[in-house]
Amino acid sequence: MISVIQFIDRAVKKTLTAFCATLLVMMVAFTVYSVVMRYVFKNPPIWGDLLTVLSNIWLVFFALALTVRDKDHIALDLIYNWLPRQVAFCVQQFWTAVIFCLGLVMIIWGLEAVATMGGKYWEMWHFTWEDGGIVFKPNYMPKKYAIAIVPISGFLVCVAAIASIIEDSLRLRKGTYRQSKDVD
Repeated sequence: MISVIQFIDRAVKKTLTAFCATLLVMMVAFTVYSVVMRYVFKNPPIWGDLLTVLSNIWLVFFALALTVRDKDHIALDLIYNWLPRQVAFCVQQFWTAVIFCLGLVMIIWGLEAVATMGGKYWEMWHFTWEDGGIVFKPNYMPKKYAIAIVPISGFLVCVAAIASIIEDSLRLRKGTYRQSKDVD
């Protein structure tokens, strides 16, 4: 059972890392294309900067879930080293629980923001399914697509925090617990 959970954990981490890498490449590509079109051809696409921003937003929120799981977020490593192992464990678990609560806030209010997004459209094209086919919609992408990452990331942060707490608790019980900076 534990090997299955570890397999899923590694698969999710690799998938999120691949998404982040793809979004980073897309940001660079959109930026280079926009700059070339703006300064060489004097015809910049309106969607270039918008897709760069959208890719950046989604990259940051996916990376947040990765940092929570890997315990790469801002930590109190110096204080952990001065504290007894049990106390350091409790402090680290407290901060992981706080991050879990942040994930819940992202889910709850993120879903509300997606459902009630003010300002209906972003200045970018998109495709939609109408009358049994795909239809191109110029300059009418709903803003909720841009912020849909907030509840998704909130869910991933909650799962990562729970996995981190369970993993650390099992390691403490076995006697193999190490502070976050010591984890590979």
